[in-house]
Amino acid sequence: MANTVQLGQLDQQAVALRRAGKSRREIKQILGVGNSTLDRALRGVPPPQWTRRPRAKDEVRARARELRARGYTYVEIAAELGVSKGSVSLWTRDLPRVGRTSYEEIRKRNAAGVSEYWRAEGLRRQARRQAVSEAAANEIGPLSDREILIAGAIAYWCEGSKSKPHRPSEQMAFINSDPQLIRFFLQFLTVVGISRERLRCRLHIHESADVAAAQKFWLNVTGLPATQFSQPTLKRHNPKTARKNTGSDYHGCLIVRVRQSAELNRQVEGWARASMLVQPATMVTIQPSTHDSQGEESNVNTAPGEGFEPSLTAPKAAVLPG
Repeated sequence: MANTVQLGQLDQQAVALRRAGKSRREIKQILGVGNSTLDRALRGVPPPQWTRRPRAKDEVRARARELRARGYTYVEIAAELGVSKGSVSLWTRDLPRVGRTSYEEIRKRNAAGVSEYWRAEGLRRQARRQAVSEAAANEIGPLSDREILIAGAIAYWCEGSKSKPHRPSEQMAFINSDPQLIRFFLQFLTVVGISRERLRCRLHIHESADVAAAQKFWLNVTGLPATQFSQPTLKRHNPKTARKNTGSDYHGCLIVRVRQSAELNRQVEGWARASMLVQPATMVTIQPSTHDSQGEESNVNTAPGEGFEPSLTAPKAAVLPG
């Protein structure tokens, strides 16, 4: 019973000292008690005002709430105050949203951001593509007549007319919409000895296009007189078809035919087949240089057949068909 009275008195003394502004350390020294006894005695008693230290982020929190009340987003507040977005959310989640952005506006902003990114990224990618293309073109350099012969035969084998069981004609006819490829095919014909007078051209184009402008375009590309151009072949326009080849850049396709070309057609077939005949055991990897790291010339195996160059930097042979 005496112990209970003493504990009650001790508690009263501890509460009185606490309300008098004493710290926990001072109370323990005066009463000679430990933490557990003092915790029990001061349970529910608020600490003095002087012991409440301001938290380091109280001012930042108040500023965050102020900015949020003015309509700032979490990201903007975090960037302004140099804190995390999660801290901003904890400090301001009880505040009403001011000027909340609509879903349509968010989609519009996102689309604008994506467009702006790809506008800049597209320019960077175009520059990289152009650099790679120019570097590759510099590796090739001017072509010899033999190389034009090989490349032209392969190009015709891909895009030219070939004799088939259901179409036994052997007349040469090359069709394409790329003006550079048409010019190259005309150069190929010059290398193999075909005169320009033996050529006949015909335009294939949709009837909805500017036929007269396309005809003039191909006259400039080929350099041939209008008398060697036949009447254009017009493709019927289907309004239900969403065609992409429209506008001023659409010039249709040009067919270049060679008169009396059955013999030449057989020769091109032979050149193409010979060019595509590659033995796996003798395939050659093109090296960018014929010199090793010490500057000494390295040995490079050549492919079968006279005139084939194993390196793009090796001298080129100008060999015409016999």
